[in-house]
Amino acid sequence: MSIEVNAPVDKVWARIGKYCDIGEWGIPGCTILSGDGDLGTVRSIGNEILVGKTKYSYTYTQPVRVGVTYSMYHGTLEAVPLSADKTEINYTLFFDNSMLADDAAREKDIQNRRTRFTKMVENMKVLAEGGTLPKAN
Repeated sequence: MSIEVNAPVDKVWARIGKYCDIGEWGIPGCTILSGDGDLGTVRSIGNEILVGKTKYSYTYTQPVRVGVTYSMYHGTLEAVPLSADKTEINYTLFFDNSMLADDAAREKDIQNRRTRFTKMVENMKVLAEGGTLPKAN
């Protein structure tokens, strides 16, 4: 999922790029369980582990868990400068949903994820451009 933001990349990343910023623009309640924001840091959402990081991106994975089918789930959030005052936010997901019952179930899963993460990208744009999000109920 991608969206163009009317702000410079440094400003965008400072506003939405910390590992637990997802708690504001995506999934409430994020806390750091271990680490300091560098590689190997674990956040409470999905017990996701930070496995890659650049100046304007990070990649995380969800670990294998007992009793949960492993889907190879990885996500990457990145900010790409387009000009001095424009940035593109990209959120890429990689996962295996082949364990679902059929093509219809797999397609529904993809569309549900796309809808949820598109909303997150839209929320990031609002915040990066200096706006505020409505209060959650």
